[in-house]
Amino acid sequence: MATCWQGLWAYRSYLLVFFLPIFLLPLPILLPRTEAYCAYSIILMALFWCTEALPLAVTALFPIVLYPMMGIMDASEIIQRPFLLGSESPGDQPVFVGMSVTVACKARGMGDTPSCLSAVPACQVCIEYLKDSNILFVGGLLVAIAVEHWNLHKRIALRVLLIIGVRPALLLLGFMLVTAFLSMWISNTATTAMMVPIAHAVLDQLHRTPTGKDVEEGSENPTFELQEPSPQKEVTKFDNGQVHPVPAASLEPTAQQQEQLRFSQGMSLCVCYSASIGGIATLTGTTPNLVLQGQVNSLFPQNGNVVNFASWFIFAFPTMAILLLLSWLWLQSLFLGFNFRKNFGIGGQAQERARAAFRIIQTEHKLLGPMTFAEKAVSVLFVTLVVLWFTREPGFFVGWGNLAFPNKDGNSMASDGTVAIFIGIILFLVPSKIPGLTPDPENPGRLKAPPALLNWKTVNEKMPWNIVLLLGGGFALAKGSEKSGLSEWLGDKLTPLQNVPPPAIAFIICLLIATFTECTSNVATTTLFLPILASMAQAICLHPLYVMLPCTLASSLAFMLPVATPPNAIVFSFGGLKVSDMARTGFLLNIVGVLVITLAINSWGNPIFHLHTFPSWANANNTANTNNMANCLATTPSP
Repeated sequence: MATCWQGLWAYRSYLLVFFLPIFLLPLPILLPRTEAYCAYSIILMALFWCTEALPLAVTALFPIVLYPMMGIMDASEIIQRPFLLGSESPGDQPVFVGMSVTVACKARGMGDTPSCLSAVPACQVCIEYLKDSNILFVGGLLVAIAVEHWNLHKRIALRVLLIIGVRPALLLLGFMLVTAFLSMWISNTATTAMMVPIAHAVLDQLHRTPTGKDVEEGSENPTFELQEPSPQKEVTKFDNGQVHPVPAASLEPTAQQQEQLRFSQGMSLCVCYSASIGGIATLTGTTPNLVLQGQVNSLFPQNGNVVNFASWFIFAFPTMAILLLLSWLWLQSLFLGFNFRKNFGIGGQAQERARAAFRIIQTEHKLLGPMTFAEKAVSVLFVTLVVLWFTREPGFFVGWGNLAFPNKDGNSMASDGTVAIFIGIILFLVPSKIPGLTPDPENPGRLKAPPALLNWKTVNEKMPWNIVLLLGGGFALAKGSEKSGLSEWLGDKLTPLQNVPPPAIAFIICLLIATFTECTSNVATTTLFLPILASMAQAICLHPLYVMLPCTLASSLAFMLPVATPPNAIVFSFGGLKVSDMARTGFLLNIVGVLVITLAINSWGNPIFHLHTFPSWANANNTANTNNMANCLATTPSP
């Protein structure tokens, strides 16, 4: 019997992939409508995402297969445009522009036959996999990869730590500030993988009596090497790829050892938590932010680029700063106690240890040497990218995009993705050394040009292409929900929520998403919930961003479980932490995060996104519900 259960568990992924589609078949069979077909696709993908029976990116490709087979959306065929054969432009019947063929023909009383229409290429489901948000993601990561490739992020981290110092409380704050700042621009996973070894190397010096060599010269510590496993700990790797430390022999720790262990736990947790918190500050900091931008642009094409880099940063950066400060206070009180004299390193022995740790950081910073031409060039391009993002179309003044590349409405034709790709291309063109007559060491007598700041081999190794597909799958789900009518159906069913105060709705959404994201990918969570919340907002006459912003921010509040995010898993794999430690610490942080997000939505979020009004663009794409739009514009609930 035990062997039977072991066999079922071993083949669980295959069994789930085979039986789940069959188990859900009654839904499309009993309800042969496009809404049910789309619901079948979404539920199936949600279960596969939650169970990870298939890789997340593979599941994201399902709409390409399911939508055309179920008649929800075309794939790559040429479809029809809704105006009469022989017409020169769609101007004769503008009301039908953007509708599907069937809807347009029925509206004109011509049935379902396409003979009245002319054939032109149009938007299909495959196009959803390479939208502007995907391009922004790729462009932003090109710059992040260049920063990581030339070790610029390590130089920034060590420099900030030298400025802040290594007293216990300040050390926690310093690591949190550095990790959050780096996480705003590069991958949360890469940031954590770099900062955790540095943290452990500093703690090793802080927790031992300094020797002469350590104090005078500093010692070279192998744990500073990026993403290298600690040689002191054995690990066990299970079939699912999760790494767990082998427990050491049980010895009764002394009070000092127990205190040092708690400080090490707090230091490890501060790195992974600040990596998740820092990512919410910028549009490219974490993938759910780009999912939100893509969903808003897909569901509400007339939104006027309401979510861009500048508007998001103005809204999310204060949210991140408050949450980071509260997290520091919570971690300090939990792992260091309330002895502030001791926490800030006031005392002879503590100061000696702090000086020893400081020398270690100082030595590692010196080993980097002076800034190379490549580091300086990447720094200049990085700052240029951020400035161009902020000034393209900020909203409160005319940006360079409005002046140099306006469309007929005066809006910028260049997007944030355009800027990111432009800087990314420059990285492939600028040499990594000052151009000169450099001899080729492999071929004497010949000259060799220096390599560029970035090459495709490096990009191909470090670019998470699976996330590009995952983003596209989310956009395809949203578009399919809209085209099939499932979004409108869900919105109608959620109209009783109109009697619930909007702040209560936002608070409940935050709690729901913060709980859901502990067990599911944050990208999958936002992908599934954002279209539903957008439909609900339309149905109850609420600004869509009032519920979509809390959902997006709360998806980054994965603090309780090691499997919730890659940063949590990296920290857990270094040892010294139990699941109960992370769960106890992360539970209160989740509550604090929900309260901070609720505060942000109901305070400084209002003037930035005008959340107290129902925008006209929120129902511009819903021609079948014009009466509801008029009622919403007439009676808008105030959040």
